[in-house]
Amino acid sequence: MRTRRLTGSLTCLVVLSLTAAGCGLSGGDAGDGEATVGNCTVDQGNVGSGKLSGDIKGSITFQTTNLKKDFGEFFNGVIQDFEKANPGTSVKWIDDPGDAATFTQRNVADAQACTLPDVLNLNSETATALTKHDYLLNLGVKDPSSAEPFVPAFWKSSTMKDSTGASVHTVFPWYTGGVLLTYNTDLLKKAGIDPDKPPTTMFGLFADYEKIAKSAKGEYYATMANPIWRIPADWDQMDIRTLSADGRSATFAEDPRTTEWVAWMAKLYQGGAMPKDSLSSSNDPSTPYSQGQVAYGSTNPSFVRFVKQNSPSVYARTGVGRQPLDKLGHTTGAPQYIGVSSTSKNAATALAFAKFLTNAENQTAWCKNPNVVIFPTTTSSLDDPFFQNATGDDPFSQARKLVAEQLKTATAYQTNLSPAVQKAIVSQVQLAMQGKKSPEQAVKDAQDKANDLLKQGS
Repeated sequence: MRTRRLTGSLTCLVVLSLTAAGCGLSGGDAGDGEATVGNCTVDQGNVGSGKLSGDIKGSITFQTTNLKKDFGEFFNGVIQDFEKANPGTSVKWIDDPGDAATFTQRNVADAQACTLPDVLNLNSETATALTKHDYLLNLGVKDPSSAEPFVPAFWKSSTMKDSTGASVHTVFPWYTGGVLLTYNTDLLKKAGIDPDKPPTTMFGLFADYEKIAKSAKGEYYATMANPIWRIPADWDQMDIRTLSADGRSATFAEDPRTTEWVAWMAKLYQGGAMPKDSLSSSNDPSTPYSQGQVAYGSTNPSFVRFVKQNSPSVYARTGVGRQPLDKLGHTTGAPQYIGVSSTSKNAATALAFAKFLTNAENQTAWCKNPNVVIFPTTTSSLDDPFFQNATGDDPFSQARKLVAEQLKTATAYQTNLSPAVQKAIVSQVQLAMQGKKSPEQAVKDAQDKANDLLKQGS
């Protein structure tokens, strides 16, 4: 189960679907070497066609998300190295607290107030919102060489829609967590499941869940029930299109596998594969897995370290395997991104710092930090022996190697749902799991409710 993604619901001042007439987010020439982005006057060189030029000098701001407390020494070192290599530059580091519920809202508000930091650490939802109204530099145009260091699949899929609806590169993929299966090998063996042969499809994984339910007889469970952890992550991996290409309508009901997926979830819940009290719980599997209460843990590689630190006895029985690739054929990641504000007064300096921060040397150095369990997005970083030459049979070493191998072909494609739309879909699936609706009716009603919300801009 992947960590769910949250976006803030916004009013007209900062809503993601703002119109130019309603809230002033149009862009265009202003003449005399200047242009406008929203209400902001910017240098003409920051927008439109043509490679960005300018001297690397002056002051810029750099905003991260909840990193200063644990990684202050590392990033201060990166900043000092950049300033030393580029005399006359100064980087002011700001660290956002990272409250997911309002993160997008705060950054869009800053953009509209023309106070967006020069270089920003962004998640996909916030990058999408800022790109939609041209608040981020078009890296593919302003620096055509931007793609070179990155894993090609990651770069190709790290695109957002601009104000014209075109797919553009406005972010550097920075670091990612990867996806894998974590499981209690003893509990799998009791159910007759071979831990060394993980399933290749989502329904194959569900079949293993069912075996565990029949073996456990309520003494333990396969996984947690709340579908909020699986929607739309499972559907993405199955290559079920949750939304239309323009994101304006729901399309998941058109794929018969969606109904089959819901039917499986209902069968598993009613058959004892999941704790009954976990259907609407916000708790992920971390604690129950560490207590030996569920057979499958989180898909986040960081989870392996959590188990090692909090439950050594369960860690000794923990195995890791490849997440079912299913129809998509490869894993997807949810990387953190680095973007450059198109309203920056020192865009050339900001772009230079963004490239410096995300280069292979700095990515490798940070991802080797013993205090993090993250993976780089540059090709040469993933080739580093630190990731490829894992020694020992311990789960953590194997997890690092497995994810590093998978990320070479991973994409950043993940469906972004607003909290309202996700909640509407999840609520209908929960009704089906309780037997209060048929899977067919639940899927139909979920799509209808999602479309109503999408039409409202929710």
